[in-house]
Amino acid sequence: MTTSDPIADMLTRIRNANVAKHDTVDVPSSKMKLAIAEILLNEGYIKKYDIVDAGSFKNIHITLKYGEDKNEKIISGLKRISKPGLRVYAGKDELPKVLGGLGIAIISTNNGVITDKEARKAGVGGEVLAFIW
Repeated sequence: MTTSDPIADMLTRIRNANVAKHDTVDVPSSKMKLAIAEILLNEGYIKKYDIVDAGSFKNIHITLKYGEDKNEKIISGLKRISKPGLRVYAGKDELPKVLGGLGIAIISTNNGVITDKEARKAGVGGEVLAFIW
């Protein structure tokens, strides 16, 4: 089944698995989702991700990260900002800060999919995909 917003589907799957305290979650693969998974890994929100061949298509197998026990969640919130019906763009001077800098905003720029901190450093703006804290 095709979804109208695959990025929101990925974030919802991660959010649901996190709330249910699952160790792993599988997401259908795409270049954009791989870039988002790479950002989540680099920022320390997930342990690892692998690309799994599931017959005629590929999945991203994401291993979630928790604190000392599973009641301590590393990802406390995920929110999709730019949607297919309402795209949200930010210039280099209006890049959002999530929780005063404690979270990250994922931005799709002409330099690729990067965090808000990297976009500020590079001096570029773009489409605000999601907030993660």
